[in-house]
Amino acid sequence: MNRSKILHLLKSEHPVKDVVVRGWVKTRRDSKSIFFLEVNDGSCLENLQVVATGETGNFDIIQKILTGTSVKVTGDLVPSPAKGQRWELLAKKVEILGLTDSSYPLQKKRHSDEFLRTIAHLRPRTNKYGAMFRIRSEASFAVHLFFKERGFYHIHTPILTTLDCEGAGELFAVLEASRDNKQRAPLFDKTLYLTVSGQLAAEMFACSLGNVYTFGPAFRAENSNTPRHASEFWMVEPEVAFCDLHQNMDLAEEFVKSLVLFLLENCKPDLSLFSRFIDPELMPRLESICHLEFERIPYKKAVDILKKADISFSYPVKYGLDLQTEHERYLTENFFKKPVFVYDYPREIKPFYMRVNDDGQTVAAMDLLVPKTGELIGGSQREERLEVLEGQMESAGISKELYGWYLDSRRYGTVLHSGFGMGFERFLMLATGVKNIRDVIPFPRTPGTVLF
Repeated sequence: MNRSKILHLLKSEHPVKDVVVRGWVKTRRDSKSIFFLEVNDGSCLENLQVVATGETGNFDIIQKILTGTSVKVTGDLVPSPAKGQRWELLAKKVEILGLTDSSYPLQKKRHSDEFLRTIAHLRPRTNKYGAMFRIRSEASFAVHLFFKERGFYHIHTPILTTLDCEGAGELFAVLEASRDNKQRAPLFDKTLYLTVSGQLAAEMFACSLGNVYTFGPAFRAENSNTPRHASEFWMVEPEVAFCDLHQNMDLAEEFVKSLVLFLLENCKPDLSLFSRFIDPELMPRLESICHLEFERIPYKKAVDILKKADISFSYPVKYGLDLQTEHERYLTENFFKKPVFVYDYPREIKPFYMRVNDDGQTVAAMDLLVPKTGELIGGSQREERLEVLEGQMESAGISKELYGWYLDSRRYGTVLHSGFGMGFERFLMLATGVKNIRDVIPFPRTPGTVLF
């Protein structure tokens, strides 16, 4: 490609002649007959200062440059006399690739997240969101790297489905408009839905290939506008054969620590922005996640701890009720001060596919709770016993005919197996300290906010 990335130029060990840079102007300032341009090409958080003088070709057009203008600059990378920067680009020629005007909404000032959500197509040009989506890209790579290094196979599970995946969330029905556009009818011979999880399909491959994972979009149709929920998001879902609940928790802990460590090693400049402006406690918290052993407690003990807490919760604490975010954050931030696995939940509040424990009252389920975010991962040992699974389905009112293919995996060579799901955006909230899920998704899909 006929350009040098600013990321690489700023790391240069020596001056470089005849450099070509293409990017967007963040600011322009004048000093007598010298123009200083701050140019960013998206490759890193830092800008490259471009210095244009009367000797620069096309010098007359530089006065037309406003914030947001795209430019091509040809020049020499030279040591900078300015404090705080090692290099600058002494321009030989500046070309305007795309002009802008005074209506450009990203001026040199702090913009609120609420405002930036209204221009999601432009917000990646800000420092914060450029950093966020570079981190998201690196975290995505780290997910695949983690599983690749451990012998997992990446499985693409259906996005269109006739199943509700045990009622994990409200479903989006996919409908086809008739020609007269007055009636709407289901596609094919059944109504199809957008998937809420790839888990059930991934289980089939775990019972064949051993260790598999999915990483793809999931959809929930709840009319929810909380900072932790979105209608479209991404899920990471490993499924592992010959794996019990405690081994499942081992994998989840290793997974989270590996992702955090990867970001600390590869995204320091971008993470530092969030540490400075979003969450001053971010870096110490991420470091502690890498080095502390996660706590593990049964659900019953979690309830007992919450009942004895010296604070008043908005939601009741009672055995048989799901934990709320405020309960999860108390356990991780106040009581244990680190991530916590809560396991062995009451049977009646968990889905049919989770393995029933020997006490008959609880199931081998686990949730990983982390500071600031609350629940990050949910998983379980899957019920591998055909007769028990059928009983669970009957109790839940689930059609054994519709799930006959699922039962076949228990009918033909059943094995112990486990898995979990991690909301990718929840992890990004943990990794950056950002409090609203809308700010870790390129184009957030929440009720009333779809831009295109």
